[in-house]
Amino acid sequence: MRDKLEDFLFYLRFEKNLSSNTLEAYKKDLEHFISFLQGEKKNLKDFNREDWQKYLSTLYKEYKIKSIARKISAIRTFLRFLIREGYFSKNYGSIILTPKIPIYLPEVLDEKEIDSILDLPDPSSPLGIRNQAILETLYGTGIRVSELVNLNLYNVNLKEKYIRCFGKGEKERIVPLGDYASESIEKYIKVRDYFKPIDNNALFLNKKGYRITRQGVWYIIKVYSKILGLSKKVSPHTFRHTFATHLLMNGADIRIVQELLGHSDISTTQIYTHVVSSKLHEVYRKAHPLAWRQEK
Repeated sequence: MRDKLEDFLFYLRFEKNLSSNTLEAYKKDLEHFISFLQGEKKNLKDFNREDWQKYLSTLYKEYKIKSIARKISAIRTFLRFLIREGYFSKNYGSIILTPKIPIYLPEVLDEKEIDSILDLPDPSSPLGIRNQAILETLYGTGIRVSELVNLNLYNVNLKEKYIRCFGKGEKERIVPLGDYASESIEKYIKVRDYFKPIDNNALFLNKKGYRITRQGVWYIIKVYSKILGLSKKVSPHTFRHTFATHLLMNGADIRIVQELLGHSDISTTQIYTHVVSSKLHEVYRKAHPLAWRQEK
């Protein structure tokens, strides 16, 4: 079975062009499933619905619903690959059932909160200027933190105000830069030599001159959030959520937002319409004097 897993990972890497992070997630999820089969002394040809229910029960004891759904998706994709390659002919569709995933609305910052956090970096120090550029880029473009840390100097066009980034599956996309983001990046580039670059291509550097890591960006945001005393859990991805939500609240077309975020499926973007609806409901509740008269 493990040799077939290697074939599958090879297929994902070279034919589907998936990122190393995604490949690692597939590998871990499928190794968990294979270990279960081996522990039960089962092979896929004999695998039935009762076995699947037993496997599901082990997942529910160890993981949250989103992780379970991801593992099931990986297993489905793996089995489709095996059938297509002629390893098996069995139809697993009626056996492998996916649990319904509840909709969890992502945490977003309101305009006052995002303004406050963007105002925190010290504009008189190279570190503050770098941090300002990182925060402005995250909020101004909505790119993923993995995309941000992988930006190179040549990916940024300040004259035309756009960045070229590479998302999941190394898919390239062009994302426009607003005035605040482009100006903050320009200021940062002028002081970039302060960090004594060891990685000459990387846009954002850490104190040692190497490309900044995702953990480094997360730490910067954690520090500023703590200073502000925000009750919300703020992460780099919160900036992405906030970017998308603010665009939609100000009338942006959802297809444009999908393009900017690099979502291959519009349903992924549609979660933000739920956030907007929730926000509008909140505004209505606060602003309408008689909206909740029945509760008095």
